[in-house]
Amino acid sequence: MIKKTRCGSKELKVSVFGAGNAGLTAAYHFTQNGCDVALYGAPGFDQQIHAISAEGGIRSLKSFHDAELEFSGFETITMVTTDIQKAVDFAEVLVLPVPSFAQETLFLEMLPYLRDGQTLVLMPGNYGSLVLNKLKDDHGFSELQLNFIDAISIPWATRVTGNAEIAILGMKTHLPVAAFPGSKTNDLIKLLQPIFPLPLTALENVIAVGFENINFGGHPLMTMLNIGLLENFPDKFNYYTDCCSQATANACDVLDKERLSVGSALGLSLKTELEAMNGLYDMQAQSVYELNKSSTTHSNVKSAPSSSSSRYITEDTPYLLVPCAEIAQLLDVDIPIMNSVIHITSAMNNENYFDSGRTLADMGLKGLTIHNIIDYVS
Repeated sequence: MIKKTRCGSKELKVSVFGAGNAGLTAAYHFTQNGCDVALYGAPGFDQQIHAISAEGGIRSLKSFHDAELEFSGFETITMVTTDIQKAVDFAEVLVLPVPSFAQETLFLEMLPYLRDGQTLVLMPGNYGSLVLNKLKDDHGFSELQLNFIDAISIPWATRVTGNAEIAILGMKTHLPVAAFPGSKTNDLIKLLQPIFPLPLTALENVIAVGFENINFGGHPLMTMLNIGLLENFPDKFNYYTDCCSQATANACDVLDKERLSVGSALGLSLKTELEAMNGLYDMQAQSVYELNKSSTTHSNVKSAPSSSSSRYITEDTPYLLVPCAEIAQLLDVDIPIMNSVIHITSAMNNENYFDSGRTLADMGLKGLTIHNIIDYVS
């Protein structure tokens, strides 16, 4: 039987690609919100797909590490599959809550089965819409008409805690998004809003979405500054309460000012990290330091990276800091802290994130002027 949404009698179907923390949570919460859901897990990354099939659905815990949680319950998922064609065929709305470094591989596997009019939602976006649109054209599918929308992140702080089991530790008050091109944003929000369990709010364009990802300031730099203790004493820390000190918060504030200066030169109206975090978590903290120390959502996480291979570095440096640094270079904006973080985290992982990260060329923006870029994404 097809479920009806709480927003009316229209039947809503959505496919979720990825069977990790965010994928399971999206499948669970979209189902709880009244949608028919297909959940896809790639062969080799399909343990949870088989577990959900065996358990008959996904369970969300009532408590985790002595913290009482919202959104608990059990939901039966309409389809769980390792067949990507079946997942693509299932719905017009396709949600990809996967790491940025998985977006391109996943999209290329989906590409032969995609059809005109489908909408791809990237959580987080991290300029993925631009990259995937370029890939579509480069692989001979330029006539395929797709809708792309980037979100600043996923809606939840969440963890997979067992087979077919999740703990939703908290949820943002709203989720900022933008379409590529930006002229489609409001129409796509109307399409997607009945699926999502929180309000979707519009940003200017997908570049603004990348700049407003709240992991920008708090993840690569703070992990880098704490990496010795995190590696030597794994599983001993709560990242947000233990790794944020007044000194690390001061450094993160300087990095945030660099982000804002690049955004301003680009003509974007951006929130400070503190303004964004207060808004997303319904807080009134006076500093990022205070927010990290007092946020219930973040204190519930009770974990921290244990090495420099954490996504806090391997995703957020190449897919958030590097694009901003490339745009800063185009605008001739000085970003010494940002460049230092990219250099040092590259050295930690024997990488060169300036080369392997998400570049203007990857996004189809190489050779364009700033005015051309803004016109293109708008």
